[in-house]
Amino acid sequence: MPKIFNFTRFSLRDLVVTAGPATLAIAVVCMLAYWLVDPSPPRRVTLSTGQDNSSYAQYGKRYAALLAKEHIEVILKPSLGSQDNLARLDEPHSGIDIAFVQSGSTDEVEAERRGLISLGSLFTEPVWLFYRDNHDLTQLNQLKGLKINVGPTGSGVPQLFTKLLGVNGIEQTDLTLGGLENTPATVELLEGRIDGLVFSSAPNTPLIQMLLQTPGIKLFDFTQAEAYTRRFPFLSNVILPRGIVDLGRDIPPKNYHLIAPTATLVARESLHPALVDLFVQSASRIHGGAGWFRKRGEFPNAGYTEIPVARDAEKYYKSGPPLLQRYMPFWLANFFERMWVVIVAVGALFLPLSRVIPPLYVWKVRSRVYRWYGELRSVEQAVEDVPPEKRAEVYPRQLARLNEIEEKVNQISIPLSFAEELYGLRSHIQYVRLRLGGLMKAA
Repeated sequence: MPKIFNFTRFSLRDLVVTAGPATLAIAVVCMLAYWLVDPSPPRRVTLSTGQDNSSYAQYGKRYAALLAKEHIEVILKPSLGSQDNLARLDEPHSGIDIAFVQSGSTDEVEAERRGLISLGSLFTEPVWLFYRDNHDLTQLNQLKGLKINVGPTGSGVPQLFTKLLGVNGIEQTDLTLGGLENTPATVELLEGRIDGLVFSSAPNTPLIQMLLQTPGIKLFDFTQAEAYTRRFPFLSNVILPRGIVDLGRDIPPKNYHLIAPTATLVARESLHPALVDLFVQSASRIHGGAGWFRKRGEFPNAGYTEIPVARDAEKYYKSGPPLLQRYMPFWLANFFERMWVVIVAVGALFLPLSRVIPPLYVWKVRSRVYRWYGELRSVEQAVEDVPPEKRAEVYPRQLARLNEIEEKVNQISIPLSFAEELYGLRSHIQYVRLRLGGLMKAA
């Protein structure tokens, strides 16, 4: 191969040797930052909903459908209700990541102890007290002696309704409270085996819609609704407008005052931030429109919850979606938003390294030439340091060594921009050869 190929425009090997450690350091920093930031959320999340035919169960399906578009599988787990969901979140091995919980089901201290966060309030779910029309009820203290179903213990209604009875001076022993789930309780009411039942649900659930239109079944009017909201801050006063169910048949025949807690999304603090973003954005799409008890854009929000709101959720309610997510697909925007730490770290390393690596590269290339000067000096010194009468003994050996150095130097591959150093070395080899010859003559 012609020796001209020993000269190149660029030495990749030397660049790898000089920039390799820096590149490795940057790679390690990037991997560490990626591990700490964890930008990619898990592909599967478990949502605890509620009883069959409940608003929680219906909305759970809508969340699952929206998150499926982002390739997140939402596994829906039916439950008895809010208390059951809170118990699942409190149990580390339950497999539940997020759940629907009714406001008033816990308090801030207990929520912090459990390590829970709220993703915001979603919608109001009024307390619906349906009863048979053979009773004329205007106040809750008239329930004494009646059979009222309040739902299973794991739901939020028994605890809430007990509080309502308490402020009316009614003991639980003054009436018979049933613990059936919503559907069988509705059957019992229609068959006349119980006097009334209590739901806390959004108005669009099938059972609520049916009971509002069933002859012989009445809805209790909470005429003291405002007083209840003053006693219990987690409640709000809402009005079911006359004719909202069926304008033609004038159902209901008057405005009804109702008291309403709100449904919230509650998760463990360990829920991945990207999943928080996805659920909050899905909540805006599902609950952001107008409804029977809300104006457009009123929900979801960061109010009506005693559980601390997640930082990312609160930021969304104040400022809307992050800037990048407005113009990029969610996964790409989420990656860039959460990897800014890596970008800053790489920038912090790259700027100083960009000043250090070029001089190191030059030094590395030139060192392949300069290291031979030590060999030349040792050859020259080996002849100079012996007495003149003994130089004839060492001269042949050092001359052979010099020829060997020259042969190796001729094999050096070096970029063209450094050819001057190589040719200078070769001329210095010839200089040493002439000097050795001069020392021999002088002997």
